[in-house]
Amino acid sequence: MESSPAPWIEALRNSHERLRGIVEPLGAGQLGGPSYAKEWSVAQVLSHLGSGAEIFGLNLEAGLAGTQPPGQEQMAPIWARWNAKGPEDQAADALVADAALVERLESLDAGQLASLRMALFGMDVDATMLARMRLGEHAVHTWDIAVALDPAATIAPDAVALLIDALAQVAGWTGKPDGAERRIAVITHDPARHFVLETADKVGLTESAGESGPPELRLPAEAFIRLVYGRLDPAHTPAVDASGCDLDELRAVFPGM
Repeated sequence: MESSPAPWIEALRNSHERLRGIVEPLGAGQLGGPSYAKEWSVAQVLSHLGSGAEIFGLNLEAGLAGTQPPGQEQMAPIWARWNAKGPEDQAADALVADAALVERLESLDAGQLASLRMALFGMDVDATMLARMRLGEHAVHTWDIAVALDPAATIAPDAVALLIDALAQVAGWTGKPDGAERRIAVITHDPARHFVLETADKVGLTESAGESGPPELRLPAEAFIRLVYGRLDPAHTPAVDASGCDLDELRAVFPGM
């Protein structure tokens, strides 16, 4: 996995610019229309990204200052304020807040990035992990909006190239075990990676030196990321080779978040 924060921050910049290019031309009707995210309009996805940008920013400043990250009492008013906005304000303000977070990350020098540490979600988080967490959220939610306008949309390739190597940790969060024991070799392309996906009383994804043979799942890395994030429904699934495994069962294991 890429350990330097710089590529993650660069990909965040690219993802912001992609989001801005998608959102700025939209009218009120499109902003109020459905996104891919369950029960969220396009504007509500943007509200989530906007409030998230504020909270990530507070976490960043806490890490730089060596203070405690924001707690529920600080985050709840942020969510309430964003939820109270109208769709057009949610969209416009989200782009401003998102840009501010990216610009703040870009402003940090090498020493600040190297020394950044904070306790977050029960983990010791550094600058790379903070940018990685934001990129995963940002790139996937940008797809939630993009695909509502273009059914052929995919997650940006530069984000895919980074996120595929962070997928093992994400799978542990998003996977919902169904009790069935499985051991599946997962082989991706663009980029090429090998994993082993295991399910039983928990869901685990580990990198593999090249285990193959049935059951086996071969698919684009972009599609595998969307599977783990609960976004690989049949209408948005590219060519996949599933030998000895049931893709519908795997969709149920990864219902999304």
